[in-house]
Amino acid sequence: MRVGILISGFGSNMMKLIESCENKDSKASIELVFSNNPDAEGLKYAKSKGIKIVSIDHNSYESRIEFDNQVNKVLLDHDIEFICNAGFMRIHSDDFVNKWFNKHLNIHPSLLPSFKGLNTHKKAIEAGVKFAGCTVHMVRSGVDEGPIIGQAVTSVNQSDNEKLLAAKVLELEHRLYPVCLHLFAEDLIKVNLDKINYKEKAIKKLEDFKI
Repeated sequence: MRVGILISGFGSNMMKLIESCENKDSKASIELVFSNNPDAEGLKYAKSKGIKIVSIDHNSYESRIEFDNQVNKVLLDHDIEFICNAGFMRIHSDDFVNKWFNKHLNIHPSLLPSFKGLNTHKKAIEAGVKFAGCTVHMVRSGVDEGPIIGQAVTSVNQSDNEKLLAAKVLELEHRLYPVCLHLFAEDLIKVNLDKINYKEKAIKKLEDFKI
């Protein structure tokens, strides 16, 4: 499965996805890293791994749709079959979402549907929740919307601040995202509209993230 990754910054989740595909048994291959930020640090890492990189500044386009059309063209030009957002700080147009329907993942640093958008760890601590985590989900129109593929959970301790909680959740992200990508590459999961169907092997792979 030819995979493209969309980033805007450092791309630590991108790095873990790339590392997970370096295994000779991997059914997924990272073929492109795209950024809307030409100065994104993650581009350097992808290039060092011999992966094709493309950056297009979204500020060069008058509308979101025009920019997304160009992103779509880049993806198609590189024969990309599946895409993963990894810190891509842009909301996609409905047209783009529909073109990549059920072939597009995102990871969010909260247990969706709680705490969508930004400042998730601050929101979690202020809400007094006892558990936090991350969510990998299919991309749909809207912010952090779409069917949930997998979640990973950690406890929120009384001594946790935003920085400490963010570090714990990021560690979970780095483990969960590659697993979810490979569920698709290995044909262990099917999405029918918004209904998720897991094969037994997929269920076992995701059990590691339960408390």
